[in-house]
Amino acid sequence: MRPVFLLFALAFALNTIGCGSSSPPVAKTEETTKPKEEAPRVKDDTGLLPAAGRVSAQVVPNHLLDIPALPGGTIGEYKVGKKKYQLFIIEADSNQKAAFMDTDLRDALKNPEYIAYMGGYFGEHNGTPVYGFAKLQYLAGVVGLPKDEADPIARQLAARLH
Repeated sequence: MRPVFLLFALAFALNTIGCGSSSPPVAKTEETTKPKEEAPRVKDDTGLLPAAGRVSAQVVPNHLLDIPALPGGTIGEYKVGKKKYQLFIIEADSNQKAAFMDTDLRDALKNPEYIAYMGGYFGEHNGTPVYGFAKLQYLAGVVGLPKDEADPIARQLAARLH
């Protein structure tokens, strides 16, 4: 009985001086907690949007066009005559990422129609027409106009992307 008692006493002593396998919980301090991850910075591409007819422009920090798969970007509100529409630009890190965003846009559109000469899609999102395309490191497009009216505006916007 004595060896068993000594074994328990030794185990107890080792545990209380910190040599045991279990350790006391560590209180979270400012040093041990991970810093909050900041939202990625969105570049303000207002300068790439045409000025004619522009009523306003803003940088949206995330989910441009309320599409969860898209990051943030720049969107401009336009009024030309009786027509109201929006132009958007999302600048990616690479041409490849812009192409992937183009497919994310396609997946968010209802009945997307491929536009081969623009490398983009036309369809509807939440009942609103969207004409989007990828060029270089950008995903850009026109929101709120039928395809035949959006096409020339999209071509002009594409010409501004460099």
